[in-house]
Amino acid sequence: MTSIGTGYDLSVSTYSPDGRLFQVEYASKAVDNSGTAIGLKVKDGVILAVEKLAQSKMLVPGSNLRIQGADLHVGIATSGLLADTRHLVKRARDEARSYRDVYGVPIPGKIMAERLGLYVQAYTSYSSVRPFGCSTLVGMVDADGPQLYMVEPSGTYWGYHACAVGKGKSVARTELEKLKLSEMTARQAIKEATRIIYTAHDEAKDKEFELELTWISAETNGRFQRVPKELVAEAEAFAADSMNAEMEDD
Repeated sequence: MTSIGTGYDLSVSTYSPDGRLFQVEYASKAVDNSGTAIGLKVKDGVILAVEKLAQSKMLVPGSNLRIQGADLHVGIATSGLLADTRHLVKRARDEARSYRDVYGVPIPGKIMAERLGLYVQAYTSYSSVRPFGCSTLVGMVDADGPQLYMVEPSGTYWGYHACAVGKGKSVARTELEKLKLSEMTARQAIKEATRIIYTAHDEAKDKEFELELTWISAETNGRFQRVPKELVAEAEAFAADSMNAEMEDD
């Protein structure tokens, strides 16, 4: 057997000779083949946006949500296998409820990310289970202000100013690095997030997609909410104008 995967990918608890867990890497590939999800932490809140690729024209718009609430102040955006994301959202809700019951206060961002990370990591440690095929963005506003974390299929979690996962992550990350997030308001970030999702989708023009946008900001009183339709329409118009301007420059 060699270290290119043969034999060493039969169990998630088996390391290859060069120290790799192939099933964890395969789970990351499942994320890379899914629609792009991005998160932005700005001075007054957090924006979560997802490019939800349309699997069928028969699907009802607004169904099979990729961004869901885990608590009043917590939003969860995911990229990867939808069934796995629903399981992790349920786990996040259980953790938020448990923390509130025990301590009497909303769960902080770092605690939520740490608990989800430990849960995901446990699924990389036993041969009877498989890793979660999704990456999870956790956005919230807690006592320390806006918070944004990403939990990877390995269970590793990181704190971010902005992050992107999914098929268009490379393009999205390049665009995110250009933004001055510390000076940006949530309303401005909604426009930029929409523009970035449309830019990242450019390589897959043959597939239709539905844009999901949520925010947690001062305007929502620190609560997780869907972005109002009028703001979404305004943001999509901004994205279209920006892309047309770039095409004219080329």
